[in-house]
Amino acid sequence: MAAMSYEGIVLDVDGTVVREAAPITGAAEGLAAVEDAGLRRVFCSNNPIERPAAYKGRFAEAGFAVDESEVFTAGTITTEYLTTTHATDEVFLIGEAGLREQLVDAGLSLTTDPQAADVVVGSLSRAFGYETLCETIVALDDDTAFVGTDPDTVIPQDGPNRPGSGAIIHAMEGVIDRSVDVICGKPSTYARETVVSYLDVPAADCLVVGDRLNTDIQLGAEAGMTTVLVTTGIADRSTVAASSITPDYVIDSLAELEAVIDGTAERYDA
Repeated sequence: MAAMSYEGIVLDVDGTVVREAAPITGAAEGLAAVEDAGLRRVFCSNNPIERPAAYKGRFAEAGFAVDESEVFTAGTITTEYLTTTHATDEVFLIGEAGLREQLVDAGLSLTTDPQAADVVVGSLSRAFGYETLCETIVALDDDTAFVGTDPDTVIPQDGPNRPGSGAIIHAMEGVIDRSVDVICGKPSTYARETVVSYLDVPAADCLVVGDRLNTDIQLGAEAGMTTVLVTTGIADRSTVAASSITPDYVIDSLAELEAVIDGTAERYDA
């Protein structure tokens, strides 16, 4: 098999490289292969709460040197989207304090009055409950924009998965009988443009590696990247077999990434 000539790589974080602050088996070998190949890298997470600086700390605890400039999250992408499209609007946030701080630091105006909302942002919220749904009904009339940070319904953990932003957003959609207008995290156009712009190399010359078909692999497929699913997180081989989204490669850990980079790995055969 002829070796490919890749220039860049987009790496998911949770379930792919680390789980919380612990390295996933094979991650060190995979990151070393990326470095040895001289690939320009970027990390993209659908976590809407933690800032890039927090990820730098998590990576360091796991034994990996990553600069915060290499990290983009659903939170940073959503913040950039809102400052570009809703800079003067009143934002009603259903989300965690970590996301609220990002929006406030960016100069956005947040309101706690659902009737004053020009745009509603749905995201991971551990305080989400019945009263939140009541506020959703009030805030999201026909003229109010509805933005979601990311579509992840669950978050992989050591132990049982936990509900993610997608679960909150689906509940909000249910009570207003209306779909979210925009999702900012992977696999959206905004996430795709963010990572491609950072890498500054043609998307066709890039790999994307992640553990979710409908975010990581879909983002790469829509961008024209070579897609690699790693089965250390959400999706496994049975998930791939049952899905209409087909990655170019399926690997059991990042330890197998070197073979993808040098062109010796077998492509996934659906």
